[in-house]
Parts: sequence; structure tokens; C-alpha cells
Amino acid sequence: MASVPIVPDSYNHVLAEFECLDPLLSALRLDSSRLKCTCIDVSKRWLALGSSGGGLNLIQKDGWKQRLFLTHKEGAISRVACCLHDEDYVAVATSSGLVVVWELNQERRGKPERIYVSSEHKGRKVTALCWDTAALRVFVGDHVGKVSAIKINTSKQGKAAATFVMFPVQIITTVDSRVVQLDYLDGRLLISSLTRTYLCDTEREKFWKIGNKERDGEFGACFFPVGKNSGNQQPLIYCARPGSRMWEVNFDGEVQSTHQFKQLLSAPPLPVVTLRLDPHYTTSSSSPQSLSFPKLLCLTEHCVMTWTEKGIYVFLPQSVQVLLWSEVKDIQDIAVHKNELFCLHTNGKVVHLSLLLVDRCVERLMRRGCWTLAARVSCLFQNSVISCRARKNLPLDKLEHLKSQLDASTQQDLIMQLEELISKLEPLDSACSSRRSSISSHESFSVLDSGIYRVISRRGSQSDEDSCSLHSQTFSEDERLKEFPAHQEDEQVELDNVSHASVTVEADRNETFLPFSIPLSFRSPSPLVSLQAVKESVSSFVRKTTEKIEKISTLHISPDSRGRQEAKAEEQLQELAVHLAASPQEERVLEPQSCQLAEEDPLRDLKAATAEAVAKLQDPLVLLEPECLRRVLQEWLVCLEESFGSKEHSASSVKTIKAACAEDQRAVLDQLDLADGEPGDKEQSSTLEHCTDKENTDGACVSNTMCEESAGLKGPLEQCFQVSAPCVVAPDMQKDLTELATLCFELRVFAGQSSDGCLPLAAWSTLACRFMQSYFFLLDLKRLKQCIITLYTASPEVWETYVAGLKELTSHSPVALAMENGDMLKILKLLHDLGPWDDSPLLLVHAQRLYEKFGETALRPLIKFHPSLLPSDIKQLCRNDPAHFLAYLDSLVKSKPEDKRSSLLRSLLQPESVRLEWLCLAVSHDAPQRANTVDAEGNPRPRSHLFTWGYSQLILLLIKLPADFVTKEKMADICKSHGFWPGYLFLCLELDRRIEAFTHIAHLDDLSLLNGEDGSLPETTEEWKLLLHLAQNHSTACHHHGPRNGTAVSNGSPACPDCITVENVALLLAKAIGPNRALPLLQECGLALELSERFAGVCEILRIAEKRQRALIQTMLERCDRFLWSQQA
Repeated sequence: MASVPIVPDSYNHVLAEFECLDPLLSALRLDSSRLKCTCIDVSKRWLALGSSGGGLNLIQKDGWKQRLFLTHKEGAISRVACCLHDEDYVAVATSSGLVVVWELNQERRGKPERIYVSSEHKGRKVTALCWDTAALRVFVGDHVGKVSAIKINTSKQGKAAATFVMFPVQIITTVDSRVVQLDYLDGRLLISSLTRTYLCDTEREKFWKIGNKERDGEFGACFFPVGKNSGNQQPLIYCARPGSRMWEVNFDGEVQSTHQFKQLLSAPPLPVVTLRLDPHYTTSSSSPQSLSFPKLLCLTEHCVMTWTEKGIYVFLPQSVQVLLWSEVKDIQDIAVHKNELFCLHTNGKVVHLSLLLVDRCVERLMRRGCWTLAARVSCLFQNSVISCRARKNLPLDKLEHLKSQLDASTQQDLIMQLEELISKLEPLDSACSSRRSSISSHESFSVLDSGIYRVISRRGSQSDEDSCSLHSQTFSEDERLKEFPAHQEDEQVELDNVSHASVTVEADRNETFLPFSIPLSFRSPSPLVSLQAVKESVSSFVRKTTEKIEKISTLHISPDSRGRQEAKAEEQLQELAVHLAASPQEERVLEPQSCQLAEEDPLRDLKAATAEAVAKLQDPLVLLEPECLRRVLQEWLVCLEESFGSKEHSASSVKTIKAACAEDQRAVLDQLDLADGEPGDKEQSSTLEHCTDKENTDGACVSNTMCEESAGLKGPLEQCFQVSAPCVVAPDMQKDLTELATLCFELRVFAGQSSDGCLPLAAWSTLACRFMQSYFFLLDLKRLKQCIITLYTASPEVWETYVAGLKELTSHSPVALAMENGDMLKILKLLHDLGPWDDSPLLLVHAQRLYEKFGETALRPLIKFHPSLLPSDIKQLCRNDPAHFLAYLDSLVKSKPEDKRSSLLRSLLQPESVRLEWLCLAVSHDAPQRANTVDAEGNPRPRSHLFTWGYSQLILLLIKLPADFVTKEKMADICKSHGFWPGYLFLCLELDRRIEAFTHIAHLDDLSLLNGEDGSLPETTEEWKLLLHLAQNHSTACHHHGPRNGTAVSNGSPACPDCITVENVALLLAKAIGPNRALPLLQECGLALELSERFAGVCEILRIAEKRQRALIQTMLERCDRFLWSQQA
């Protein structure tokens, strides 16, 4: 048998093609010479194929079905990009330079429609498209270096919103040469051109050049999100450099190091596993490859891939390794999603490849019945198949089954190669036995009187790590290699393995006395068992062991049996020790059982008091009289304190449990009468003594309710929370308890308050915090939140206590666990999938965690959770930084169509008093300096109403909403004090303060403010006279003080046609009431002599136009009269 080249053991991944897409292209008619595929992109759901005929084919990856076809008459499709975070949107660039954004309307089962068409790059070749990772925004780059951003309307309210609410295209920058690649992550845009790479902060509009050395050619760049286990480390950037090099750059654009892959690429290429050809591998090394990487794409969590005209290359950049490279020629473009690669070739053909482990590849080939190819891959990569990691998916029986499927007559050589591979494999049982023997060799042990071998583990040593079970080791390797997930058909198997391992790890957190994570059959199914059950179990175990001491000593015990027996003894003893020093949560479970020894129903008095209180509240005389209501609740609260919150009750429970524990300790020590000199005896005795000492300490906490009540010694937030009932409470009783406890909080009926109820605010806050901590499990969280916002606005510690309780309540929720990984998009998606939230307060605490971790960036995506999350909730989160709340409120309002923004804002103004508060915030943030809008005398500066206000739309919406007279006056004062003159003028006209409005218009010196649309045009003769005098005084003041802000002011000069001058106001008067009526009024004011010849000419033109208009009207009336008479005849 000829020797077959074997792939080195350093390569354990492969590119594989499991399905051919040629039939799909044939069905789409993209395999002809006239029509072919021109561009490609992929997402979780869609495979997008652009054609030379202007059509875009969207194929659902699940079964390659549900095809959508989008036509474009603007030319062939040159680029396509699917929105990864919202797959209902796709962007397309045509050969004419137009960029079209489609909304597929899959959720509403509607037809796809164009929602934006950008002509910013018309006539140019679009070379790159990239979606924002959080918002609906598309970045576009062309061949001259221009980069723009298209913001899409986020509302899905119908065609009106998508058609009329269109944001203008934003020009990001223009770089020095053609844009090669765009990438976006966390507010940063990466632009790679022919000469260098640029980093752009799109929010702050800042730009950085990465590195100092330029380049010449197509070189890509991409963001590299760090893995889940990297903590809060910022993402990295990798930029391609000439000579098979890469720059590693931090998130601030600073080059950290240069990685050289030239020598590493001298290794021979790995074959691509495909049904078309048999895989072949040559061991001859080639010369080092000096390549230019035209694009860099992030593949899975730890890899960066690229391609050239020669092949595909996958790197591990952080460890500077080449995972693999394979020869795949004539590649035009590649789209990746997770571990999938879709390769578009220059001839229009599309190939679907998957990057996965060799054992996964063989397993999937066997599942598809490709026995010959599976056997060839196994023999070619036999070093990987023999590895311990691969044994999990390819055990010995699977390989034997694979050999049995081969044809003995025609595939004898292949069968012999497979037999040689099988002979190198060690049986799985033997592997386990060798590992158990290695455990024994690395552990010290002692023999008890009963004959049990007691293993003393050296935690943290190298031997401890080496002695892990096969299951534990394969799980750790899975964790390290989890960045390469298998195909969809393998996902369920992997999920099962991961979930099983997760359960094992979670159990180990509670049972810390086991040295390694092994799913043994004799382990306790639950760490929270009662002390009595433990006592009986240990007693039974010791009794049976004592009866068989002589048999055990005479019989030969195999190493496996001894290992199981000693582990069982060790576990039982240490379980007892752990439960003697039980955690507060375990003792809370035991507490009701101890109480039941003293009396049958510990809540009997509370039930009676609750029923009596509920009955009294049915009386209208009690319910409508606050003092009587408080008295009833105070009496009930005393009984509640005795049942749940009393120190004496808790102390008696503690004494009962301690007595039972001490008695059980003595019984166990009597039964386990071991020799004095044994190490195991010493450890057990010391463990029990340690537990006894721990229970006798004053700081021990038996249940969550056993917290210190003194506010002087502990702050409200330092105490424990009672988030669950200390004993079983019937649902009906729980409902009544919740109602009464919430009423107590709302009416400020707390334990320990003075009889007259007169306390300072700080004292009320302390009592409220203590009440929440003690009875959090009884309170209605929705009503509690509303009460805190209303009554304790000036006491932030109450809100902090409420949020701390919610955090404690949700500390083990999936969102809280996902928060540790630091991926905001995944957390937001998880929150969306867990919905609908309605008005659950649990969403509020998740938003609090997001804000604490990501800051203002996390607030804007939260608008999609409205109305489950209200602005009042966000304001509480951002109470230390109101600017963040303002940005959220502005984004929320702008997310709605313009015709619905007022109704939305009006629904949010609950209570009405928040209108003035929000207005003050809006006019004081992102606003011009007051010195630029108001002069020393408090009057407006000329043209100061033209300044840009960051929240002008929000301010105008607030002041235009209906409100009472007093509120309107207060809003006018706020606008005036901050110099927001458009709003102030609007309010003056609404409040009928027209003289004040005209006075300020004259100071602003802008004739365009005098128009009839908003009622600012004078309506009476007195108002016209006032405006003429104001214009005369203003012109005199301007002439006396000279030009302001660089604008010359002269009476009647054509250089200032929109200034407030006498002549301009006179012309406006002539247009409004006619020149014949205007002249007498000007003469009466003594201003006729100040008018120029221009005024006379304009008046003459107005007379002629008025005369012609009258003649035209007369002619039309005569024609109508003749027509009517002719109809009668």
C-alpha cells in the first residue's frame, strides 16, 4: 500500500462544501452568458444575489426557499448589503451610482417597497456599502473617495412616514483615493482607501489617520470584536499592509503591533472538502507568499479571513497564526456569516463553504451518506481524528461503521488506510481508566478504619488540572474552540452538550467541596436539602458501612469501586459540613420547618389580622377617612412585623435551628467514632467545629430578613432585601398582603414612625427604604414605582433602594447573565425576544444595567421599548446627567411621523408639571450662549433668533401643545430668559401680548418675522403706527451705534431688504392695505418725507396691479353673467 500524505496535527480545521448552489443559480437564470451574478451578501436569514440585469434575488437560507425579486431600472447591481440587526432592510447600489434602500415588509406580509433613493453618488461607481450596527443607517463609499451616510426613517407606520419623512444624506468625508472597504462598530466608521486607513467617530465627527506609512493598492481593514471572555476590552482593528502583513490597532486608532504572515504562508495549502473532487494534500513546502489582502472580514469570534486570486486565507491574528489556507481561484467577492463563506467567482458562479473542525466535517459527511469522502478526509486528517477532542464526535464505533460502508472490492486501499487509523485509536474505556489511574497517582490518600480510601486533593496544583475527567477536558476544549460552530443540523447536538455542561458547572458552584466537574451518578440532585434528610442519609450510610467492615477488609476491591466509595463517603461528610454552615437562603428554607414544631400555622395571627383589615377597608367611612385608614393599616402592620419582620421571632427561629444542628453534630460524631490519629478524622472534626464557631458568631445571617434595623449603623442600601416569601403563602392571602403592604407604602404608614406623623423628609426616606427592603416580596412593583416618582422626587436614595431590590430580584435572569459579556446588541435582542414587557418594572432594571454599562449609547435603542419604558423611567436613570435624558426624549419624539409627534408628546406629559421641567432642560442644553442672544438690557440681539438650537423641534412642540394661561406665561418667561425668541414670539401672540411681540421683532431686525401665517402681521391702525415708530427708533439707534455684526443698516437701502426699517415697514403696509390708504397713515405719523423714490415707484406699481386686478375681476363677472343668461334662454 502506497503511503498517503497526512496533514500535520497543527491543522484541525477545514473548508468544506456540502451542497452545490448551481441548481439554485440555474433556477434563477443566473448561469447564462447574458445574465450573471455581479455581487453577493449574506445575513442570518437571507442570501442576496445582485444580477447584471438590475434584479436583486433574496433567497431564504433555510431550505433555499421564499425567493424575493427586486427590480431596478437604474442599471446593473454593483453592491448589496443586508442589515444584520434588522433583516427587513437591504441596501442596493446600481451601476449608475444610485443607492436604493428597500423595506421587505416580511413581518407585515406586505410587498417590498423602496423607502429611500440617494443620488449623492450618481455618475460614480459605488465601491463599498456598510450598515450601522445599531441604527438604520447606511454608509456609502465610491471610487473618488466620497463617503456618505443615509439615515432611514425607523418608523414602520405606513407609506406616508416612509415617503415624506426622509432625512437628508450626510456627507461623512472625502478621502484621497478610491474607497476599498467600509466597516462600522460602536459609533466608529473604518474607511480603507488605496493609500491609507481612516477611523471616524460619527457621533463626535472626529477623524484619525491610522499609522504614518502610506500604501498603494487595494488593502482592506476591519473591526475585530473581542471574545466574550475578554472582559471590558475594547475592540481591535486590523489593517492590511503590503507583504502579507497586518497592523493591529486599538479602538483609538493607535498602531499597537505589526503581524507578519509571509513565512507562515510557506506551508502547503489544505484541500477543500467537496463532492466534486477527492481531497489531495502535498507535503512539499512552497516559497513564502508576499500578498496584498484586498479585504479583511471577521469570521467567527477569533478569525480574520481574506482572499487573493490564488486562494482563501484564515488567520488567528491575536496569536499570529495561520488557521488554514486553501487554493480557490478566480474569486471576485466573498460574503461571510458566522462560519459560512459564500464565494462569488468571476464567472458568476457561487460556492457555499463552511469552516469547521475536521471531526465535525467527517460526521456531517457520514450523516449525508458520503462514505467515501468521509473516509478519505479521516485518513488525510488522521492526526486530528486521533486527538482526544475528536473522539467526542468520532468514537471508535462510528469509524468501524464508516469502514463497513465501504466497498471491499473497489476500495481496498481506503479500507486498509482506515484500519490503520482505527488501530491507532485507544478505546474510550481504556482512556477513562488511564485517566483514573492518573488521578490516583497525583493525589495523596489515607485509609480509614472502615477500609475506605480517602483522597486528599491538592487544589490548584498542576496535577489537579491534569486529573480532570474526559468530560471536563472535552468541555474546556469546546470552550476554547467554540468560535467555530457547526452547521445548522449540528446546532442541536452542540446545544445539548453545552446545556449539560452548564448544569454541571452551576452545581459545582454550590458544591465546592468536589475537586472537579464530573457528572457523577451519586451526586446530590439538589444542594438545598433539609438537615434531617442529611442526618438520616449519613446515619444509614455509617450503619451499613459498620456492618460490612470485615467483608470489605477481606474482599478484593477494584480501584474503580474504591474510587466510587471514597468519593461517596467524602461527599456525604462534606455535604453535612456544608449544610451545618448553611447559607442564609438554605436556613430560610429551614426556618418555617422549625417554626412548625412550635405551632401548627405560623401565619395564623397574620391571616386573621389581614382578614380583619380587609373587612374594615370595605367600609366607606374608613376608606374615605385618611386617619381611620392609617390607623387600620398601622394595627395590621404590627402583626405583619411580628410574623415576618420581628427580631424576636427571627432570634427564636435561629435558636431552634442551632439546637437542632448541635444535636445532629453530636449524633454524627458518636456514630463516626474514628481513630484519633487519622487525617480524615481531624479534617472532619475541624470542619464541624468551624461550622459551630461560624454559627455562634454575631454576624451570621440566618435569613434575608435577619438584617440590622438600625439606620444609624447601616445605610438603607447596605441592608439585605427580602425578595421572596420566607415561607409558603397562599395565593389569596398573598394578594391581600400585597394590597395592604402597598397601601402602607403609599400612605407612609411605616413601623417606628412617631404617633403624630410629623417627620422630616430624610426620616421618611429612611423608613421607606427600610420598608422596601423588609417587604419587597409583598409590594406591587408597578404602584411602588409610581409612588416613588410622585412622593420621593427629592429623595434619590428611595429610588436607588427600589432599583437595588429589582436587581436582587433579577440577579439570575438571562439578561443579567448576558450583561457580563458586554455585547449591547445581543442584550437588546434578548430583551426584545423576552417581550412583550407591557409595563413590567423588570424592564426598567435591565435598562438601568445597560445604562450603567454603556452610558448614553444604550439609551437611544431603548426607544423601541416604549411604552413599556416611559420617559419618566429614563429620567430617573439619568437623574445625574439630564443631557442623556434629553437626547433620549428627542430621539423618541423624532422616531414618530411628524403628524403624530404632538399627540405622543402630550401623552407623555403626565403629570402636566413635567412640561416646564422638560422645557427648561431643552433650552439649557446644546443651546447658544445667553450673551449671544440677549443684550445687557434684556432685549434680543439682532438676528439672534437664527441661532441653531439642538432641541428646537422639541421646544416648539412643547410650547405649541394646549395648556392653561398660567403655564403659557411661565413657558414664555423661560423662553425669554434663555433667549429662545421663536418660541417666545409664538407664546406672546398666543397670550395676546402683541405689543411685546412687535417690540421684540423690531429688536431682532428681521422683516420675515412679520407674516400673516402665524398672526404676527399688524391687524389694526394702532399696531401699524406702533410698528412704524419702533422701526424709526430702531433705525435711529442703529445709525447712532453703527453697524452690528458686520451688517450695514441704512434707511431704504436695497442692501438690507429684510431689515426692520421705516421704508420696508411702509412697503409692507402698502401691500397689506393698499397704497392709497397707506400714504395718509404715513403722513399722519410724520414719516412721508423719510421715504425714498423706490417707495414711490413700488406704490405706483401696486396701483397699476390693483387696477388691472379689478379690471380682470370685472371681465370675469361679466362673462359669468352672460353665460348664466344664455343658459336660461
